[in-house]
Amino acid sequence: MKKTIALLVLALLVATSLFAADPAEGYWASYDDKTGKITAGWQIWQEGGKLNGKIVALAGFDATATADNCEDSYDGFPFATGPVNKMTVVGTTWLWGLNPVKNKPGQWSQGFIIDPDSGGYYYCAVTYNEPNTRVSGKRYSMATLKMRGSLDKLGVAGRNQIWQKVTEAEAKAIK
Repeated sequence: MKKTIALLVLALLVATSLFAADPAEGYWASYDDKTGKITAGWQIWQEGGKLNGKIVALAGFDATATADNCEDSYDGFPFATGPVNKMTVVGTTWLWGLNPVKNKPGQWSQGFIIDPDSGGYYYCAVTYNEPNTRVSGKRYSMATLKMRGSLDKLGVAGRNQIWQKVTEAEAKAIK
């Protein structure tokens, strides 16, 4: 009987770890890398083994603002139900298709992101960093997500943004 209980507990622990959320998932606040000002609240999640993200709140704009600077369509953009430049910024998935980096929880690559403000279409990768980790020369007291947007698959020609972990309520309250 004790062996059966021990095996059930072990099986439950293994099953729980297999379905545990990746540390990159959750709610994040993005910041302009030049001004340091908050730009948006994001929700990041896994679906079908890929990492995706949508804007849940937008700083300085009405929640009904549309992505006017975007093109009508983008190659491989899986979420368009009409012209992209007519879609609302809030509620639209702008980050998609990231693949997990093998044996490195919190690291995802080979995905895409559209900047709804400029209409720019980029390859992207994200890396989760624990609180009190030095990222790009600065130490952050909270968890961060380094989001790298680049013009090429290798990530050579691009730039980083550091997003900070927030609660769902904080992400949605960004104005």
